[in-house]
Parts: sequence; structure tokens; C-alpha cells
Amino acid sequence: MTTLHRSPEILRYTAFSTDPEGGNPAGVVLDAEGLTDADQLAIAAELGYSETAFLTAPPPELAGREGAYTVRYFSPRAEVSFCGHATIATAIAHAERHGAGDLLLATVAGTVPVTVTEAPDGTLRATLTSVEPAVHDAAEEDVTEALEALGWATADLDPAFPPKIGYAGARHLILAVATRTRLADLAYDFERLKDLMTSLDLTTVQLVWRESETVFHVRDPFPVGGVIEDPATGAAAAAFGAYARELGLVAKESVLELHQGADIGRPGTLLVELHAGDPRVRVSGTGARIPETGPR
Repeated sequence: MTTLHRSPEILRYTAFSTDPEGGNPAGVVLDAEGLTDADQLAIAAELGYSETAFLTAPPPELAGREGAYTVRYFSPRAEVSFCGHATIATAIAHAERHGAGDLLLATVAGTVPVTVTEAPDGTLRATLTSVEPAVHDAAEEDVTEALEALGWATADLDPAFPPKIGYAGARHLILAVATRTRLADLAYDFERLKDLMTSLDLTTVQLVWRESETVFHVRDPFPVGGVIEDPATGAAAAAFGAYARELGLVAKESVLELHQGADIGRPGTLLVELHAGDPRVRVSGTGARIPETGPR
């Protein structure tokens, strides 16, 4: 067992819900100075959440900037380049202590601005702006392998949404299904999907069903992180926004509403903002602290 070099304050927050039992739980360490990589991985593994975020001093190029930090994200198994829900959770946790405002987070994937606003009722909402996204073709054999690992057939897919790999800080294979029933029925081969995702450097597989023009339901298997399913996935939401815009499936200027987590008892809502003339994608959500005696 790894021995921590010091004992930091470890917070537990959920993102994309104001209910501690909804959304996606994340660990948050607002002062991770002095923690080694092994320390951070040990904390993430102990918490068991899909990711834990660790804040330290900003890199030299951001030194002196108010609200600037370096942030790293660890799953129970490894470091990941970017995590949307842990970013939202971290921003909410920071705002509860220092007030709403702007943060500038240096991630492995690039610099991510985050703004926290406070509603008249006191509810905090955090909005992250992704790094510049990209959409890539998915090889036919890789899609076939993913479908077989999921136990799905090509006929289950929505032909209006071709399989692609979306990137907005992390890579996600995007697969859209034709029915809500198919999306709800998820029982996949954990090791087989993990092996495929590892070979393609995927963080999650973004499974999507379109309810209406701007409302979608999504699920994200996350076996590479040691988690069967991520309850709410901000990085995948950003990648999906870029995908939907590039393929002309939504307006270039639009707000998409993504519902995630209901199938596993942790409902959450992610808002995805697309702005004409700006390739970046904005993802926003609420958050809540999880009591120490609350759900893990």
C-alpha cells in the first residue's frame, strides 16, 4: 500500500446535479502541493470514483494570473488527460470557498477556462470551455469490435449519426442508437471493450440516443478507468457537441441538453453550448458536496 507523503483535505462532490445522490461523483483536492503521482493515484483508488482532480500552482506561463492552477486527473487505475465532471466539481468546490468567478486550469490536454456563476437562489453553476476539438473517422473494424463487445448489432445504430471519434481534451468513440430501449439495455464485455479502448487511446465510448432536436440521452462505459459506467461525462459531452456540429446534426449556434445517469440511478443534466465562429465547446452544470456519510 502506498504511504501518502502528507494528508491533504480530500473533498467529495457530485457534478451535473444539485442532489448528492445524482450526477457524477468526483474527488477534489484543492491543495495537492507536495503529493507525488503515486499519492494521487492512491487517493483516486481509495475514493473509487471515475476521477479525482488535484490542484497545484499554475505553470510558469500562467504564474500571477488570478484563479490560475495546474490540475491533474486520476482514475482509480491511471492518470487521464482531461475530465469534464471533475473540472465542474472542482470549480464548484473552489467557488464555495473563494466565491464565484473565473478559473484558468492548465491540464495535460491544454488550458481550460472555467466560469462559476451564482443564481439568486444561491445555486452555483460552472461552465468549462474545452480545448479546440476534433472529429476523426472510426475504422470499420474498430466499430465492429465495439459493437460485438457491447452485444449490439449494426441494425441498432441510428444511420443519421455515423460512428466517429470525437476529441475535446480526451478521445471518445461516438455511437448513436435508434431507440431509447437499446440505450437502456447495456451489459457489455468489460475486458473486451477495455482492450479495444486501450488500443485506440479512448477514454470512454459515448453512447447516444436523440430524443428531440436538442435533447439527447447518453451513456459512457469507462472500463479503461476501472469503472463500468461513468454517470455524467463532461469531456465526452464536449466531444459530442463538436461531432454533432461538424456533421450538421445541430445548428452551429445552439444549446444541447444531455441527460445521463438515469439508467444507473444517478440522473444528471449537462448543457452543451455551441457558438458560431468559435470551434471550442462549452459544457456547464451544477454540483453539490457529498456528505462524508453520503453515497460513495
